Amino acid sequence: MNYSVCIIDDDAALAKGLAMSLKNEYQTRVFFSGKTALEAMKNDPCDVILLDIGLPDMNGIEVLGKIKKHFPEIAVVMITGIDETETAVLAMKNGACDYIVKPLRLNTLKPALQNAVESIRLRKEVRVLQEKYLRENLPFFSCESMEIQDVMAFVRDVAASPDTSVLIIGESGTGKELVAGAIHYRSPNFKGPLISINCAAIPDELIESELFGYEKGAFSGASPKGKKGIIEKADKGTLFLDEIGDLSLKAQAKLLRFLESGEFYKIGGTKKIRVQTRIVSASNKNLEAMIKKKQFREDLYYRIGVIRIEVPPLNRRRGDILLIARHFLVTFAEKFGKTVTGISPDAENALKQFRWKGNIRELKNVIERAVLTAKGPELNIRNLGMKKNGASVRRHKKTQVPLIPPEGTDLSCVLQSVEKEHIKAALKISEGNERKAAKLLKMNYTTFRYRKKKLSGDV
Repeated sequence: MNYSVCIIDDDAALAKGLAMSLKNEYQTRVFFSGKTALEAMKNDPCDVILLDIGLPDMNGIEVLGKIKKHFPEIAVVMITGIDETETAVLAMKNGACDYIVKPLRLNTLKPALQNAVESIRLRKEVRVLQEKYLRENLPFFSCESMEIQDVMAFVRDVAASPDTSVLIIGESGTGKELVAGAIHYRSPNFKGPLISINCAAIPDELIESELFGYEKGAFSGASPKGKKGIIEKADKGTLFLDEIGDLSLKAQAKLLRFLESGEFYKIGGTKKIRVQTRIVSASNKNLEAMIKKKQFREDLYYRIGVIRIEVPPLNRRRGDILLIARHFLVTFAEKFGKTVTGISPDAENALKQFRWKGNIRELKNVIERAVLTAKGPELNIRNLGMKKNGASVRRHKKTQVPLIPPEGTDLSCVLQSVEKEHIKAALKISEGNERKAAKLLKMNYTTFRYRKKKLSGDV
């Protein structure tokens, strides 16, 4: 990319000479006063400004202040004929990225310009990543409700730190992982990795090796090459610990030690490893209640929750439901090659009235199924599997419990008959899946199979 440089200096010979020297590397323009330069910036701002402090119409520090106020993305390198520490400090405080004393030499000026251009390139790279992330996660970030707008405004502030730990709380499916991603992509760590792990999905006996890794031969069955843990993989980036409330107390203690020192040992290792990463944690559990029950460490709770962010459930931001639904409609229509372009009025009303206990995740699943089964250009009530009042459509009748039999009836036969009917109904609902049928009847799977076999072979 060819960056543009504006030279603001009342020394015409110097300004034109600089422009000639830099024209092979940059697009250059020359201004001899602060006022004319500021006017030109309104219509055609540049990337970098070389700004002389001693201008005829305005003080260079004053021009710098106006540039940073109206064009904060422009990098400014100050030029002065007087080597004064006080002036240099003042310029840097007002937003200059560098300070050069005359007489100017190209071997001094060019590195300063290259540093300024690099800072601009990094800022633009940040914006590209942010826009990509926000575009891909549009249902969460494009919403209009004040609840989510407040969350995102807070995220922008929190993200400025590279290592302050953050705890995200909220119901399952509300988008806690998306918030973690927003923190990462808006932070100074954006160029580093974003590593995620679901603590609830890893068995207790494996979580320690997943977090910290292990040396070769550390234990029976260990890889002969050893393993790098996710904390080490997240160096210079962000580590997202989802469902942190499911960590065992032993793993909590080791995580706390790392958070306090930034250092850890691999399993079976003797070499201390130092890692710089931001820890973002999330939980849908009440960690404070778990602390009272001695299920979660209080010291770890305060360490991971220096900053706390609560993500509101979808039912508290009902004005966002249709915005999110339409986003998912476009996403899945493209994925499945469908020509679905809208949602019928009845379907919209049903979506707005439905109680989204599963939050955004549930809404996403409903729209995915609806788009997949849609036959026309609009999603309708039938596609959604809902009634007009937003209730779910029930596809199975409830099993009817027989009335109490007359006195003198053999109750053991009646009970067996009732049990047999319940098993039949459960198998029908679960389409023959015995495990699902046992779960429906709230029976142990082994017990279910035993009772099924015992009652008769025609079940």
